[in-house]
Amino acid sequence: MSDIDDIIKELIRFRNERDWEQFHNPKDLALAINVEAGELLELFLWKDENSADNMKVKEELADVFAFAFLMAEKYGFDVKEIVLDKIDKNNRKYPVEKARGTAKKYNEL
Repeated sequence: MSDIDDIIKELIRFRNERDWEQFHNPKDLALAINVEAGELLELFLWKDENSADNMKVKEELADVFAFAFLMAEKYGFDVKEIVLDKIDKNNRKYPVEKARGTAKKYNEL
């Protein structure tokens, strides 16, 4: 069992002890990810990028991860597999020789 599997198992235990699975449908999990990502963004609003409170960033990032892991579990996705697959896809879309040092989108390279 991987560290990610351990995290998901603990999230499910926490959720199930509170009978919250009924609220964790894909739509509401997607909304929760967005809300938590918004709370993460808010920590940087009107500030220099290095002025955000690190502890608050850690808390909000953990919330984003938690809901994302729960959504992956809901769909039966292997988190490691889907992230590595996406990296592979991005490697093909953004070849080093074209993408190095630029923020252009793949279709503009």
